[in-house]
Amino acid sequence: MSKEQFKTGDHVVYPTHGVGAVLAVETQRIGGMELELIVIAFEQDRMTLKVPVMKAQQAGLRKLSNKKIMQTALTTLRGRATVRRAMWSRRAQEYEAKINSGDPVSIAEVVRDLHRNARNAEQSYSERQIYEQALERLAHEVAAVEQIGHAEATRRLETLLEAA
Repeated sequence: MSKEQFKTGDHVVYPTHGVGAVLAVETQRIGGMELELIVIAFEQDRMTLKVPVMKAQQAGLRKLSNKKIMQTALTTLRGRATVRRAMWSRRAQEYEAKINSGDPVSIAEVVRDLHRNARNAEQSYSERQIYEQALERLAHEVAAVEQIGHAEATRRLETLLEAA
């Protein structure tokens, strides 16, 4: 993976943090070694992350999804929710892994599966938290891909979920 793959101003996805913007690709001297670093700002978290260029692929850093992948994710939202009978702790781990994979289709599966219970009074706090985290993560990437505001992206996702 070369530093040319990521340019200042590009929107990228870091699996555990979601969508960020490349502020710079810079060289820093750390521990006596010259390192090429991709500097990424995550506005929603008010955080800046520096990822070594040579570790970017291993860390899962990627460019935004293309419209075709995003369409697959949106189609996933309209699908039938998968009801699993496993204990909540096991399902929660699986949902967290899907969210942290950074894959929009996997994140859409979490949103879809947990949406059915989103307005259910019996939904646990942790279930609601995971649902909101997945919805937020997906909405940020939809907003970046479609070049719309985050609130508009969230509204579109919720409209799709209600129609399913």
